[in-house]
Amino acid sequence: MTPARPDVALDVPRTRQMSAGMQAYAGELAARLPRVAPDLRFAALTRTQSLTLGEQVLLPWRLRRAHPRLVHFLSVYAPLLAPRPYAITIHDLIHLRFPEYFKRSVGPYYASVVRAVCAGAARVITDDARTVADLERFLGIRSEKVRVIPLGVGDAFLTDAEPERAPRPYFLYVGNHRPHKDLPTLFAAWEALEPQLDVDLYLTGPDDLPPALRRPQRAAGSLRFLGGVSVERLCNLYAGTLALVHPSLCEGFGLPLLEAASVGARVIACADAIPAVLRPYVEAFAPRDVRALTALMAAALTNQVPPGEAKRFARTQTWDRCAERTAEVYREILEETRRR
Repeated sequence: MTPARPDVALDVPRTRQMSAGMQAYAGELAARLPRVAPDLRFAALTRTQSLTLGEQVLLPWRLRRAHPRLVHFLSVYAPLLAPRPYAITIHDLIHLRFPEYFKRSVGPYYASVVRAVCAGAARVITDDARTVADLERFLGIRSEKVRVIPLGVGDAFLTDAEPERAPRPYFLYVGNHRPHKDLPTLFAAWEALEPQLDVDLYLTGPDDLPPALRRPQRAAGSLRFLGGVSVERLCNLYAGTLALVHPSLCEGFGLPLLEAASVGARVIACADAIPAVLRPYVEAFAPRDVRALTALMAAALTNQVPPGEAKRFARTQTWDRCAERTAEVYREILEETRRR
């Protein structure tokens, strides 16, 4: 018996170029779409390499063999000769906004491959309205072709967690340590807190700071690198922190902000890194404004605020919701194709 033709083929890359957030997005959609959109037939094509000849030659061949009515590339790593119609997700254009922080080869790749793939796409999906202007500015994508679908929070963050057992109060940063994350502003603000305040600063990930980056010093409190942490411990860290502090100069979405709010943590972040859906619930400061961030951190030490509305709202932003809205885009494209 001939298998039914899939309505949607999902390109699911699992490669070293994919950030933790990109991995979560691809995995969650591939797992949830068949359940939340039972009217559509799905085929998932998983691969472990990007930026290779296989991506440009073998992947289009595999997709044509699957013969789907629609393809969705779940990352920016997509082939030029993709079978149409297709959609592509671009989480952000941080590489183009801050080229000085990335390899020189990134700009030409976006200017050639990514721009051409987006030109042929039926829809471009992105995480937040902040990226829509960047898509037009850097890649020439018309806004009417873009669909904004916020990311979701993992199921583990939707239940109450035990606070991390810690010797002292602590602030928490979750994410990588790349230059655009602007850790120097976080370090300077923590260092500027009143010296008698005994408070630690925790960072997930390894101690991989470059030698040129001066490490903050405090008479009371210490800087701690936690290395890789499990999802369970991350929930505990969010539950126990004075506040998640996110100084990043830009984010496509910023999953740690949503995760922390879902657990009930206070969230302080650079205004340019806050997704629109969370803006009413996050305490914001201007990019690189050490003084403003210091004031917000000092207030978190002395004025604890119950999570309340922020926690309730954050828990509505699920991966099921993200998958459902993505399926709506598929139906929109398939209907357009049918009418032609």
